[in-house]
Amino acid sequence: MAAPSAAAPVRRPRTGPVAGRELARLAIEAALDKKAKDVTVMDLRGVSGEVDYFVIASGEADLQIRAIIEGVVDRLRTDAGERPVSREGEPGSSKWVVLDYFDLVVHVFAPEQRAYYDLERLWGDAPTEHVDEDATEVVLLRDDAPRPMPVAGTPAADVRDAGDATPSKAASGDPAPGETE
Repeated sequence: MAAPSAAAPVRRPRTGPVAGRELARLAIEAALDKKAKDVTVMDLRGVSGEVDYFVIASGEADLQIRAIIEGVVDRLRTDAGERPVSREGEPGSSKWVVLDYFDLVVHVFAPEQRAYYDLERLWGDAPTEHVDEDATEVVLLRDDAPRPMPVAGTPAADVRDAGDATPSKAASGDPAPGETE
């Protein structure tokens, strides 16, 4: 009899009716309503096989971080019927709080921790957009925004559709193996 494996738990897809793109829009609106600073959205669909979008924001004090987190949780529950799959950190005892909605992960930092962990640099291959406080639209989240091409060697590259298995010349500028100009 084989010993039980210590495999990581399998991440099950969210079954809610609201797309990750719309959850990201709602999270951005909620964060901005609470005066979050330096709000950024990252489209990780071509980079990560685990999550589609990051929304990253900063709060200048524990009370503001708490308000941003509560605002996001309330907005996504009220407008989308979604609750976080998990939550890490608590304002007051943590300077980085993470809300995991499966397709969307919301990160709210104190400015010092945000600069230290620098998720935008760490996930630098992902399309990124800074969202101004008076923005009326987030271009990266538009319905007609192009889907990013998976980066070779990432989990997302391994789950592409069969028709997308070879990058085209149009995507990279260079012919794919076997293509001619």
